[in-house]
Amino acid sequence: MTPATPRPPIDTSRPHSARVYDSLLGGKDNYPVDQAVAEHLPAEAKTGARQNRAFMNRATAWLAGEGVDQFLDIGTGIPTAPNLHQIAQEIAPASRVVYCDNDPIVLRHAEALLISRPEGATDYVHADVREPGTIVEAARKVLDFDRPVALSLLGLLHFLPDDEDPYGIVRTLVATLRPGSYVVLSQGASDVNPERGEEGAAEYGKGGIRLALRTRAEFARFFDGLDIVEPGLVTAPEWFHGSDVPRPEESGLYVAVARVP
Repeated sequence: MTPATPRPPIDTSRPHSARVYDSLLGGKDNYPVDQAVAEHLPAEAKTGARQNRAFMNRATAWLAGEGVDQFLDIGTGIPTAPNLHQIAQEIAPASRVVYCDNDPIVLRHAEALLISRPEGATDYVHADVREPGTIVEAARKVLDFDRPVALSLLGLLHFLPDDEDPYGIVRTLVATLRPGSYVVLSQGASDVNPERGEEGAAEYGKGGIRLALRTRAEFARFFDGLDIVEPGLVTAPEWFHGSDVPRPEESGLYVAVARVP
């Protein structure tokens, strides 16, 4: 594991977005403060967490099938099988994966659960997405940035309000990628079911977590200068390739995969 910042103790008195997400997925690695937030969120939040995870599975499999064998996953969350490296290495065993999150509980689980196949490699960077330079510097120990890398920020952008410069953070990260790399993003929507979105933001806010839902047009700005691949910027259940067709369902989560030209 690669600690980019000192390892802080786990604060069980305040909810954390990674642990709330784990609770929404039915995980056990969370605390009463996280469960309290999850329990009061609209039902769509649990659906969105599941849809986000399923999108990660499909996008990773597609990228590995396209020949991508390096992945930088920021905002990893608590390990939940199948993890990204397991999906990628099932298709391309030599894949190299670097995970990053800022929740100490993710760090505690990473060493035991994020185990690479012998042909490939995995590493974990304990750092905050607001430190993009630090993350990339640490990731270079495992990933070769002179070759294509798939950068993913899934279920993370809606926890970065505009005053934290999320567009600048994404631009900084993308600037490190060579042509032929990919960017995989998801974002909670503000213009699909606004009333439910406001309700969810209010519940997160009670736990001290700011939620920044965005319109489709606002989400599209993250892909400025990139080539969005088919099926385009869609809701999570609508993103698929070939015969891998998920069941039709409503979603308040926008997703897209784009190529660095």
